Amino acid sequence: MLYSLIVNVKFEAIEDGTITSPDGFSAGAIFAGIKTKSAIGPDLGILYSKVPCNTAALFTTNRIKAAPVLVSQERVKLGKAAAIVANSGCANACTGEQGLADAKEITRLVAEHLGIPPEDVLIASTGVIGQPLPMETIRSSIPLIKLSTDGGHDFARAIMTTDRFSKEIAIRVTAGGIKFIIGGVAKGAGMIHPDMATMLCFLTTDAEVDVEFMRKALKNSVDLSFNMISVDGDTSTNDTVILMGNGQSESEPITEGSRYAPVFQNALNRVCTYLAKRIAADGEGATKLIEVTVTGAGSIADARRIARTITTSPLVKTAVYGRDPNWGRIIAAAGRSGVDIEEDKLSLFIGNICVLKNGRSQNLNRNKAAAMLEKDEVSIELQLNSGDASATAWGCDLTEEYVKINAEYTT
Repeated sequence: MLYSLIVNVKFEAIEDGTITSPDGFSAGAIFAGIKTKSAIGPDLGILYSKVPCNTAALFTTNRIKAAPVLVSQERVKLGKAAAIVANSGCANACTGEQGLADAKEITRLVAEHLGIPPEDVLIASTGVIGQPLPMETIRSSIPLIKLSTDGGHDFARAIMTTDRFSKEIAIRVTAGGIKFIIGGVAKGAGMIHPDMATMLCFLTTDAEVDVEFMRKALKNSVDLSFNMISVDGDTSTNDTVILMGNGQSESEPITEGSRYAPVFQNALNRVCTYLAKRIAADGEGATKLIEVTVTGAGSIADARRIARTITTSPLVKTAVYGRDPNWGRIIAAAGRSGVDIEEDKLSLFIGNICVLKNGRSQNLNRNKAAAMLEKDEVSIELQLNSGDASATAWGCDLTEEYVKINAEYTT
């Protein structure tokens, strides 16, 4: 890759890093009574840049789009934003004209609180569909939100629903004559099966990045990370990923084709992949992260399609949960993916155990294979031996707890 030609490229994880680790960003959150059940921690947060940012975003492809998605989708067309307000507990979806009016009012109240134009505020929501936001408590809570440079942790907690843990990361990048930081937070545990979007994910950088390149870089990163995870095969009405860059690092501007463009892309890929894997590992009721790698495909699209089909298979997911090395389920899932594959070329590994080679079953030591499924992270590799393309997808096991959580979600 081109970035390897730049001397001393370094990617360094920042201890306790979060979305406010890049220079010029601050955040804060508060409990505003939005969540319907007794909650510990905040449910309404604000992310703010002291200067306007170049901004790119992707949203759900679900035909039913929540009010905050519609508002943010329209505003981000200009490629600029200075703040994001996000809440958990209520999706503000299927709420009609009132939902749109509420979303716009929230951005106006946040803008007044920050002293910026309402058009510079984007909005995102997550939670139960079909319920109105409790605007009275939100109106009184927004002025009380205090922003700080370490407030990213509270912001990350404010967007959680059934998440067991917050998802946060920041990395410092040093390459040649530039230094910058990319930070990110995400939420997601259920309704995870994105396509050209993600659950809720917010990314920040103090690099100066051209907005057109930013859009392409975000699309590339989302395709290989968030678009390659699945928990339950459902796509939300509220999926949103937003990337903001404020240029406060005072480094050389990054544009498409510039020498540092591959460095930025690689760094963004790392952040998005980390957050995506954390979401998959935190699937509702999950006990294991499943990583499926498909190699030797005729195209990246084929490799991605097969890998995603395997991770979404209920039979594969339950087999992993039960530590049952029933590898025929994996091959069957690959076979129904719609991709042309040749049986006599297939080789399959569960962990480091080869269970199928050139289409022929191997003498399987079931105890050793089952031991591979005992791990917190289960790896599966399917070799197609029909090309040079490869892809990796992530999912989780399917447990009784998933059914329990979703059977009692609003009761």
